[in-house]
Amino acid sequence: MTNSYPKTPSLLICLALDLVGYFTYAIPVLGEFGDLIWAPISGLLFFKLFGGWKGALGGFFAFAEELLPFTDFIPSFTLGWLAQRFLFRKPGNALTINAR
Repeated sequence: MTNSYPKTPSLLICLALDLVGYFTYAIPVLGEFGDLIWAPISGLLFFKLFGGWKGALGGFFAFAEELLPFTDFIPSFTLGWLAQRFLFRKPGNALTINAR
C-alpha cells in the first residue's frame, strides 16, 4: 500500500523546529539577534522538509515570520505539516466505495 500523502515530514520534527523558534526569546536581550540567525535556517529547513513550490512558499513565510517582530508565536512548521497532511492531498487517492 502506498502513502497517499505528498512528502510530509514528521509532526514531531515540525513541533521541535517551532520550539527552536520560540526559544530564541528565552534570553531576553538576545531574542531578536537569535531571530536573525534562525530566520534563514528556518526558511531553508522548511524548503528542504516540504520541497517543491509549497516548500519554497512556506520557506519564505517561515523566514519572514522569524524576521518580523511579534510574529514568533506562529507555528510555521506545524501549520505546514497540517496543510500538507490535510489540504494538499493528491486527488484520487482517497478511499472510494464502489456502488454496484
